[in-house]
Amino acid sequence: RLAALPAAERHRTVLRLVRSQVAAVLGHGSAEAIGPDRAFQELGFDSLAATELRNQLNQLTGLRLPATLVFDHPNALAVTGFVEAELAAAYPVSGDEADGDAAEDGIRRALRSIPTRRLRDAGLMDVLLELADDDGAPAHAGAVADGEEYDTDLDDDADGTVDTVPDTRGAPLAEAPEASEAPGLSGAPAAPDALRAARAETARLRRDNRRLTAARHEPIAIVGMACRYPGGVTSPEELWRLVTDGADAITPFPEDRGWDLSMLRDPEARRPDGYYAREGGFLDGAADFDPGFFGVSPREALAMDPQQRLALELSWEALERAGIDPGSLKGSRTGVFAGVMYHDYPGSDGNGSVVTGRIAYKLGLEGPAVSVDTACSSSLVALHLAVQALRQGDCSLAVTGGVTVLATPGVFVEFGRQGGLAPDGRCKSFAAAADGTGFSEGAGFLVVERLSDALRNGHEVLAVVRGSAVNQDGASNGLTAPNGPSQRRVIRQALANARLAADQIDAVEAHGTGTTLGDPIEAQALLATYGQDRPRERPLWLGSVKSNIGHTQAAAGVAGVIKMVMAMRHGVLPATLNVDAPSDQVDWTTGSVELLTGQREWTGTGRPRRAGVSSFGISGTNAHVIVEQAPAAAPTTPAAPGGADDVAPVPAAVVPWLLSARDRDALRAQAE
Repeated sequence: RLAALPAAERHRTVLRLVRSQVAAVLGHGSAEAIGPDRAFQELGFDSLAATELRNQLNQLTGLRLPATLVFDHPNALAVTGFVEAELAAAYPVSGDEADGDAAEDGIRRALRSIPTRRLRDAGLMDVLLELADDDGAPAHAGAVADGEEYDTDLDDDADGTVDTVPDTRGAPLAEAPEASEAPGLSGAPAAPDALRAARAETARLRRDNRRLTAARHEPIAIVGMACRYPGGVTSPEELWRLVTDGADAITPFPEDRGWDLSMLRDPEARRPDGYYAREGGFLDGAADFDPGFFGVSPREALAMDPQQRLALELSWEALERAGIDPGSLKGSRTGVFAGVMYHDYPGSDGNGSVVTGRIAYKLGLEGPAVSVDTACSSSLVALHLAVQALRQGDCSLAVTGGVTVLATPGVFVEFGRQGGLAPDGRCKSFAAAADGTGFSEGAGFLVVERLSDALRNGHEVLAVVRGSAVNQDGASNGLTAPNGPSQRRVIRQALANARLAADQIDAVEAHGTGTTLGDPIEAQALLATYGQDRPRERPLWLGSVKSNIGHTQAAAGVAGVIKMVMAMRHGVLPATLNVDAPSDQVDWTTGSVELLTGQREWTGTGRPRRAGVSSFGISGTNAHVIVEQAPAAAPTTPAAPGGADDVAPVPAAVVPWLLSARDRDALRAQAE
């Protein structure tokens, strides 16, 4: 019955229904007590009230609204708009109404195809302007001033570029009259010459447009990676071994940091042992550092934030693993982009900006040096900024990543008070048993450059970044509450930047912190984007490295990138741990998305393997990156005539194992 009402009346009726149900759930006497645009958070909504409202609206409308309804649509007006859209999809308008809409659209399209000059000559412009749309846009808004027509067909060119030059495809090819034959144009240049010049200029502009578009979307090569993560992980290979072994890197709190663990006592005793938390993910030897290697005095090293020391080490290591001598970059336009969110050390040595500044200073880099603090999305936002800087020519090479070292147990105390920590310190990503997040330390750094530069420089390409996007939740249901519509938007923006369709992505390395609110919102956003228009036999595979190593915060996004690069190179999708069953707060039937509850082969599809990586900051900054398998390397020798079976086996050879150090004693210590 609601769907059959005229649009304006339907909107008023649904809004009244939503406001009355909100009032009933909160115990108010009438719907008038509920402002249409007042945030549910301000009204005192919690998860129980949100569930009750969703259930009541489902019963009254016959719809199947998601459990995340209130968190995705933060006030009565927003819920009304969503319910109206769902009603329209569930109960389509009648044929007569649809025909009327189609006829009106046809008239609009016909008007937009007529040059403005012809409408003006026919005396119709004033009439059409008087009949302008309600929103103030003229009915003929598609026309270009002075009647000049432009080619805006996105599919006109095979490479998908958009042409923004005058459309000359309809220009006559026959020669025009000579200038002397044209009345009033004596002495004018010959029309054929002018036409040829115009066509040549058009061709040049098209070439320039394609070149600029290609530069704006050029894949960015990942040519080096280095990391430290819980579980004794000191390299990407060790991280890969940890996740494929299904290892759990969560351990008791370290005893060598001087932490006062009495701070972690819970006065409400919500855990049997009376503590907010007793376990997390921690780095071995987080305080270890060789100051002499970087020309740092012992006194300065003691005052340095361990995050700066670790970022400096990993930047150097990532460059070496890329086959680049760090010392050779002095004076180059190499950029540094790093995520960092803890600033526990006093003075300038605890300033987040010094993390990237110190790397640039020690290596003599003269490109952009930008530290990013968007909390948990910091390292993925840093990668996005590095990609943009490379495509825009701000730098020729970039080091990017994120680092988290916990100098105090403060984050465990604060989140413990709010009831946001998993009692056992483990992230149960998208699981029915999800009961909070588990915090960890970590660091990961990448070396990235334009793909064309990587191939020209002979650098091994580990994978490429096809596209990325960053956005904000805006006026959502709360400053720290995740927002599903914003997550859907950032995914679609990243796909558009990569110029890919959702069904061309095989897997997503999710944010997946294991919270009862955040995981369902993220899963529904993935179902609404990647889960649509793809066959059930080829679902989007969903996992999270947080189930192995915990939530490494400013280093979380880059951990997901490193994991997926290694997965592409090995052709394996690792399992996500701690999943007793998929969350019952997610309607998994609304799309083709499946949890990686077991390890599986990443089978070929006739195209490169691709994955999305998500990170969402607690203050509302969302990031999504599309990573693609490295392009196949060109063969250096001709293939054998008879195929691989005819190639003689190559005997094992002794190869050097390279070590580097500043002096002989340090080198010998490494070798031993």
